[in-house]
Amino acid sequence: MRALRDRARARQPGAAAAAAALLPIEVLSRARVAASYHPRGSELSPGPLADRCAQAGARIVMPVAVDLDLPLEFRRPVPCGELTPDLLGVPSPPASAPALRPDLVIVPMLAFDRCGRRLGQGAGCYDRTLAALRKEGPVFAVGLAYAAQEVEQAPAGALDERLDAVLTEAEFFLVRADS
Repeated sequence: MRALRDRARARQPGAAAAAAALLPIEVLSRARVAASYHPRGSELSPGPLADRCAQAGARIVMPVAVDLDLPLEFRRPVPCGELTPDLLGVPSPPASAPALRPDLVIVPMLAFDRCGRRLGQGAGCYDRTLAALRKEGPVFAVGLAYAAQEVEQAPAGALDERLDAVLTEAEFFLVRADS
């Protein structure tokens, strides 16, 4: 799946901007705090989507892994742009940055299906995080990927959290009936 994603990235350099343009205004207008991510490898960049959320009035936060058994924390980027590696080595806002609870989470993935199942990096970080956020209140999880990453059925276990929607450079679609 990583090789397929690498090829999709090489073929479609404008995919991130195209995907961002497809997020419906109804979703944008509901977001008060939107969680982006720092793309790793050939993950589709959430930058244009985060920019669009910010322009609509949402505060942007970034995920931080502080413990492999706990949900991710979400912190506001600091004005000077200082990033430090988190527990997984991902550039993240420092511990001194303010933490906020997102109501919209942009989720990276290796593969997805039409039922909202996703294949991540295997650590379960987003599954733990979405489960914890959903216990606290409403949260809208939108998977961001290249259309080429769609599979007929993504593997899913008992602890896997489904997405509310998927956004690609080709389309936006809801996958949870209660979204």
